[in-house]
Amino acid sequence: MSIPTMAGVTAKTVTTERITTRVLFSGPGDGTPVLFLHGNVSLATWWEDILVSLPDGFRGIAPDQRGFGEADIEAKVDATRGMGDFSDDALALLDHLGYEKAHIIGNSLGGMVIWRLLMEASERFLTATLVDPGSPFGFGSTRDVEGTPTTPDFAGSGGGLSNPELIQRLKDGDLSTDSDFSPRSALRTLLVKPPFISEREDELVMSMNSTHLGEQDIPGDAEQSANWPHMAPGKWGATNATSPKYAGDVNSIYQCDPKPNILWIRGSHDLVVSDVAASDPGFLGRMGLLPGWPGEEDYPPQPMIGQTRNILEKYAAAGGEFEEVVIEDTGHVPFIEKPDEFNEVFHPHIK
Repeated sequence: MSIPTMAGVTAKTVTTERITTRVLFSGPGDGTPVLFLHGNVSLATWWEDILVSLPDGFRGIAPDQRGFGEADIEAKVDATRGMGDFSDDALALLDHLGYEKAHIIGNSLGGMVIWRLLMEASERFLTATLVDPGSPFGFGSTRDVEGTPTTPDFAGSGGGLSNPELIQRLKDGDLSTDSDFSPRSALRTLLVKPPFISEREDELVMSMNSTHLGEQDIPGDAEQSANWPHMAPGKWGATNATSPKYAGDVNSIYQCDPKPNILWIRGSHDLVVSDVAASDPGFLGRMGLLPGWPGEEDYPPQPMIGQTRNILEKYAAAGGEFEEVVIEDTGHVPFIEKPDEFNEVFHPHIK
């Protein structure tokens, strides 16, 4: 499915030493590079408003990441590497394009890729911008700001609890609002703050429907667990890769050297990444929506915002700098909901 691009955005097929994928470009070819990484069940398309509004002298670069859109369907995500496949793909793209250093910005899953890039290659980045990023400890099955696991096998994280109706509707290319679990309904109720509806909603939903699906893609495989909620992460696909089981040495984020300045932007009403996230098993159990919840002491909601703030405060204490900005009346994608307000803080950061 070919998704139309905005004026000012050029789509090219790029083959690096790791993967062939679609990459969106904006700005002058000799401009300072800004690498954009999209979130789960989305595409580079989601960044287009920000790509076309970059300040003069900046080159926007936004790939469809592995497992999504026009990325090579045969290139699977090895979840046991956590964000490793994504971070290696990002570095290979910069190498292929001839950039030694770049600014980097990521949303949700893309923000989690930035955590890994800070661990392993912080010297490649001029600045980092985290937009409603997943927790540095991963998604699900941790109980406190230090990322302590709720169970030894990280039950409740990974792809095993993915909504089967949403997955089927993605497979069907559903563009409707016939169900609360259609991609368009999920976008309107979970990803943005109602009643916002994007002028490019069709393109955003088409992007969601281009997600690669299957046991090695989304939702990925899973393992049965004796621990509530009785599903532990598998070994394939982006959602399993977000499990804390595969997060790596999170302490190395604030131990990295050099330390690029970090801008952390989040929506005030984000339901996806939150201390009470809508799809977190601990929160769903507390609300009575996931049967058999063992209670607050055994399986509390994951404090995702607290975990990110904890790591960034340690980053600052170790000599780095970060700024936290909350954009009011927005959800998980404030750069789509309020691009002008977003750019008011993003542009000075990269300048």
